[in-house]
Order: sequence, then structure tokens, then C-alpha cells
Amino acid sequence: MRTLLLLGVTALCLCVFVAADKQADRQADESSPEKDGILQLKKGNFRRALRKHKQLLVHFYAPLSAEGHRITEAFEGAAAELQGSDFKLAVIDVTKEKDLVKELNATGLPSIRLYLSGDKDNPVDCPAPQSSASILTWLGRRAGSAADLIISDLSQLDASEELTVVGFFQELNSEYVGVFYAAAIDLPDVTFVVTQDNEVINKYGTHIRCCTAAQKVYQMDPVTEYTGKTATQILTAPVLNHALLFVNKSSADFKDIYSAFNTAANAFRLKILFVWVNVDEPRNGRIMEYFRVGAFEAPIIRLVNLTDHVTYHLPSDTLDVETIKKFCQSYLEGKAKPKMQSEPIPDGWDTQPVKQLVGMTLEKVVFNPNKTVFVLFYLPYSQESRALFPLWEELAEALKEREDVVVARIDASANDINLSMHGSYPSLCLFPALYAERMVVYPGKRKVKDLIKFLDKEMEKAKKYRVKEDEDRRKYIEAVKAEEAKKANESKDEL
Repeated sequence: MRTLLLLGVTALCLCVFVAADKQADRQADESSPEKDGILQLKKGNFRRALRKHKQLLVHFYAPLSAEGHRITEAFEGAAAELQGSDFKLAVIDVTKEKDLVKELNATGLPSIRLYLSGDKDNPVDCPAPQSSASILTWLGRRAGSAADLIISDLSQLDASEELTVVGFFQELNSEYVGVFYAAAIDLPDVTFVVTQDNEVINKYGTHIRCCTAAQKVYQMDPVTEYTGKTATQILTAPVLNHALLFVNKSSADFKDIYSAFNTAANAFRLKILFVWVNVDEPRNGRIMEYFRVGAFEAPIIRLVNLTDHVTYHLPSDTLDVETIKKFCQSYLEGKAKPKMQSEPIPDGWDTQPVKQLVGMTLEKVVFNPNKTVFVLFYLPYSQESRALFPLWEELAEALKEREDVVVARIDASANDINLSMHGSYPSLCLFPALYAERMVVYPGKRKVKDLIKFLDKEMEKAKKYRVKEDEDRRKYIEAVKAEEAKKANESKDEL
């Protein structure tokens, strides 16, 4: 009897557990709300969604991000097309689910990951889509093969496509086909096709050649460090648009900046080649000199096209993924402004209390032997630089009666500065009234009285230098005249 009683209790417990488990499942289903066919995931329902859906594509997004908003719209369009399929789309708000994001190591934004068969530790990174079609193409290519790209007649290609990559392959079991198809998967916004037409292959060459550009690019890392060994590979790459990150490898923020640069690079394969330059490496002096970049300016990003060598400067102090991608996209669309050797000389540049210098007027003004010139080198997008504008106006007002002093400023991001600067921007530099080209960087407090005190001290020093300069100039002129007189006498003697 006791045994039967125990069995009855056990059965009752099992029934309770089964009921509880079903209730938990129902609650889990109810706690996985959908919006426009997209799961809204949180820490409490993520694992449940992972178990339920064999192919779960998750977008980690920040609500106020423009990039995140664009991808969300692409997700909504793709979700409508994927209804009833094996794929399920989901989003995670990184601003609310910080613990989950940290657990999944999805801190870099934007991040899109495909989780397969419930494996949360080995997701597949999805390139940032330009549209819902990009998502559908990427998922389709991942599930397919190069055979899906075969086209019988090249005349069928859409002439409106900006870029079409054609593979000429007689056999589809070659390792080159693998490289070609890997490129097709990573670039869902680019049209890839394959032809096995012998007539076409014989016309363009029997060896595999059309995929050479993609193959060369994909043999390189998304970001390549500029070194003596990689310089030739970089300069001979088929991609002529180059984004260069000048950064100090030993800096505290190097890992974060490099990670953002690398993430952006994956979105522009075959369009822009991403290169980073260690400014702390002495052997990189030549490339830094070519781009007129000082080590103190790092980290900065420049874009250049190797056909016209016009350089573009990323106008931001913040080097995150979204900023870098926005800059690269504006460059490709022709909207970015090039960095010029000099801006045009503005009308009335010398009529205001603070003179507005440009590349063409900088050296002429600052190296005037009869004027002491105080210059603010600034970056217009820098909050720290803009904060100094009122101070500089106040300084100019305080010195307006001193005709031997000029207060000026120059946009260092838009004009080449051919001076040996020391320190980061904004930089306050004094050019004393001397015949010698001398510059003194102001290191003190950012207050008018301290600036004037520094100015007066350096001008007193300059007076002493000036006396010596005048004496040296007098001796030099006398020596030149004596030499000319000697030569004239020698010429008379010869006659």
C-alpha cells in the first residue's frame, strides 16, 4: 500500500512538472513578441528563440542610430518575404539589453548575426545590407553554390548595374570557384554571375581571369597594415580608392579604433581598400610626409583615389563604425569635400580683428619680420577647437591697438600646414617678429591675461634675437660688398 502511495505521489509530481513546463513554454511564446514579423528579443526569451528557430538572423541595433534605422527597414521588407520559410528575423536593442549583448560579445555596431541550429557561440556575421534584397540575396547565396550563378547568355545582364563580376569557369570544382563564390556571399549588393560558354571563355582567355580583381582583394585582409612588405601589394591592388587610418599602435584607444575601421572595411570590399599606418613606426615617415600627416594628428582617416591623388579628410573626432561608413559612402557618392592645399582666400580676411588665414597666406603672414603673429590652428568639427573661438576674439580685441601684433586663425583640416607642429589640434602658436622662421607653441592656461603675458615675454626675447640678427645681417652685407669689390678689382687688373 505504501508503495502504491509513493507511485501515486510520483505520478502527481510528474504531471505537475509537465504542466509547469507547458506553462513555461506558453509564457515564453507570449514573451517573444513580434513586430512586422520580426522577433523582439530580450535576455529572457533569446535562448527560447534560439532553440525554436534553426536559422535565426539577429540585428543588434541602437534605436537612435541612422544606420540601425536603415537596417531595421531592410529587415522589415525581408521578414515579409521570408514568412513560412526556415529563416526567422529578430532584433535586440543594445541600449536596453546590455547584459545579453555582453554575453554574446556583440558590442561592435552595427552587428548582424546568423545563429544556426541553436549554437549561440559560433554565429555567422552578415554584411550590413543596403536593402531587404541584400538580406535575401545573402541568405540565398549562403544556402546555394556557384552553380546558382550560371548564366547562359551574357547579353542577359542588366546594363543598369553599376558593377557586375563575371566568372569564366569551365569546371566548378576549382579552388578559384570557392574564392569567387565566397566573394559573392560577402558582397550581396554586387551582381555575380558565372559563364561556362566555351566561345566566351576562348574570347576572354581560357584561364580564370575575370575574378582576378575579387580574388586579389579577398586574398588580403579587410584591413592591411602598411609596411615595406605590403606596400607593393597595396599599390598594385585592383581597388583604386584607399582609406588610410593613421594611428599610434601603442595608444590606449587603438583596439577600439581598429575594430571600428575593420568593421567598416567589410562593408566596402571591392570598392575601397582599407589600410592602416602606424605613426610610431619611423619607416613610415615617407608615406606620412606624402599625405602631410604628423604623428601628433593621429588618429585620423584620409581617403584617396590613386588615379587623381585627390585626398579627403574625415571631418570628425569620433572614429566609430557609423562615422567611418558614412564618410566612405559620401566619398563614393561624390559628396565628400576634398582636403585642399589651400582654401580660396576669403574676402575681407584681414579686415576683422581675428584674421582668417588659408594655406596660400599662412607663411607670408606669420613669417613677416616686422609683425608678431599669434595663430590658432583649429579643426572646425572639434568641440575643443570651437570653444577657443570666443577667447581668440577677446585676445584680438585686447591687442587691437598694437600694430606690431596680429591675431589669426586657420582651419588645419582644410589647408596643408607645412610647419613642424608639436602637439595636437587645437594648437596656439606664436611667430615672433624675426628674420629667422621661428615658431613657439603656447603651453599655458587658456586665458587672455596668460596669453598676453606669454606674448610680451616672447617679444622681449625676440628683441634680443633681433639685435643679433641685425648685426649678423650687417656683417653679411658688408662681406658680400667686399667680395664684389674684390672681384671688380680683379677684373680691372685682368684688362
